[in-house]
Amino acid sequence: MQSLNGKGALLVGTRRVGMTVARRLADEGVDLALSYRRSRADAERLKESLAGRANRVFLVQGDLTDEGDVRRVVAESADALGGLSIVVNMASDYPRTPLEELDATAWDRGMAGAKGAFLLALHAARRMMENPGPTRGHIVTFADWAARETPYRSYLPYLTSKAAVDFMTRAFAVELAEHGILVNAIAPGPTMRPPEISERVWEESVLAQAPLRRESTPEDIAEVLVGLLRTESVTGETIRVDSGRHLAG
Repeated sequence: MQSLNGKGALLVGTRRVGMTVARRLADEGVDLALSYRRSRADAERLKESLAGRANRVFLVQGDLTDEGDVRRVVAESADALGGLSIVVNMASDYPRTPLEELDATAWDRGMAGAKGAFLLALHAARRMMENPGPTRGHIVTFADWAARETPYRSYLPYLTSKAAVDFMTRAFAVELAEHGILVNAIAPGPTMRPPEISERVWEESVLAQAPLRRESTPEDIAEVLVGLLRTESVTGETIRVDSGRHLAG
């Protein structure tokens, strides 16, 4: 098990669950680069909240679907932190697209997450290869509890994209193993009720379907993440943190 103190980490998608993850990593002594696409104000507030918890916090703007942006974000983050050992990609939209609204535009929007996950893992890994071994880096992606065998309605492009992320995790793990880079994924269940869903619907129609009848917590997700980052012998895994939701089908 390795210490995380002094490691440089690039976090993408630091709203909601990502805020808890950033704070948890700061408590471990991790230096943080927080990447955002449009929400500069939210990133600034998170940076301010980390004062006194993190030694270094760097903000960088970029669009994960733009390869030039991804190269720049990785390079600027590594330079600002004095190295890059950890990448956590939590960026994700959750576009609801009923069957009657499906078209090429909906597909492209849904699959943007998979493209971004691919580009970030690729260019981060190339930078991590410069690190000393035997463990040169960790890449953690975020999938979805339903992205394998249990799809639900009205989210076909989104779930297909998350299934691609799930498979990509194993594929990158194989490709990067010889370089000492570990690749894993976390697949949350229902976590932090979206504002468009009422409390009653959340309780009766969402959480009631999970065997534990409660939501995934950001704190549980952050703890699983820290455990993955400390290990040097776990790669290619997707760990579901979903209160057993996948067991119910």
